[in-house]
Amino acid sequence: MPTLTNAVVLVTGANGGIGTQFVHQALARGAAKVYASARTPQTWDDERIVPLPLDITDEASIRAAVEAAGDITVLINNAGANPPSASLLDISEEDIRRNMETNFFGPVRLARAFAPTLVAAPSAILVDVHSVASWYAFGGVYSASKAALWSATNSLRLELDPQGVHVVGVHMGYVDTAMAAHADGPKLTPNELVEAVFTAVEAGAYEVIGDELTAGVKAALSAPVEALYPKLGSHSA
Repeated sequence: MPTLTNAVVLVTGANGGIGTQFVHQALARGAAKVYASARTPQTWDDERIVPLPLDITDEASIRAAVEAAGDITVLINNAGANPPSASLLDISEEDIRRNMETNFFGPVRLARAFAPTLVAAPSAILVDVHSVASWYAFGGVYSASKAALWSATNSLRLELDPQGVHVVGVHMGYVDTAMAAHADGPKLTPNELVEAVFTAVEAGAYEVIGDELTAGVKAALSAPVEALYPKLGSHSA
């Protein structure tokens, strides 16, 4: 069964609200060391936390991280970014590509780069943080990038599971962080989300459904598309 006891964990986007919880809760569940990565890593008041410079959109930065953190047993792809607009028609192509680089290509590159390390480790774990947006297209390129990551996570799971790496995908609605400051309605706390993720990981689950909104959206995927998008056709003559 996957476990965080004595694990060596790498968290991307560790400076943010969710990333910070991943760092602290991994240690609380018995991890021996956590690499807390970010483009500009912060200082941590704990010798078990190793600040690690990492730009997940840069190949050289990823290679340097693999060399620096060659002892990891757990990789948490948490880093992500919002585009400047939810419109695929109004947003620039540059911003589309930039968001895909951060939310899709970055996590996939990192998983590929660390795959040999994880395969060689006992009870290794890969966690990819998706979103309800991977199933519900309210976010333009953000939704598209998360949908692509969801699909990639499923593919990685099929490849890595026979090699002893447990792959977990995380889906949730809004979480009370700076990224969701604009949103109204219920929000998970970062603590609640990360607790649910690690509980699922240690139970051997492959997927985390963080809240009722996400559960409802997933259930609607088997229905006609109008079930998710009831306004379709409302502007027809």
